[in-house]
Amino acid sequence: MSTPRTVIAPYLSVRRGAEAIEFYTSAFGAEALERYEHEGKIGHATLRINGGILNLADEYPEHEDQIGTVAPDTLGGRTSVTIMLYVDNADAWFDRAITAGAAVLRPCSDEFYGRHGKLRDPFGHVWSLVTLKQAQQD
Repeated sequence: MSTPRTVIAPYLSVRRGAEAIEFYTSAFGAEALERYEHEGKIGHATLRINGGILNLADEYPEHEDQIGTVAPDTLGGRTSVTIMLYVDNADAWFDRAITAGAAVLRPCSDEFYGRHGKLRDPFGHVWSLVTLKQAQQD
């Protein structure tokens, strides 16, 4: 596999990494580019979602000092980031994610910049699904 080229790619820590890959495939049409198991967990996975790259791995809290992250579950369900996913139809992507098991934080609505909805995936990560006004007119 050639190395994907992107400027910034989120790297999520999760619990139940294999289930997370299944969720992102169902909810966002993710394509698994790489998947490596380590100690019965997902040691690393690279997914392509809507042309972008998302990396993930199961958390290894015993190595947090070297890895730097833990899953939202370890933080009491909190996260400090929102993942912005720009799509052609925020409502359709939002509905598909909810059907796959995401929780609604803020339903899709019209904003000055376009259409936007916010959800929390089953692994604690927050996603904003956005269709920009320019994309709505194309």
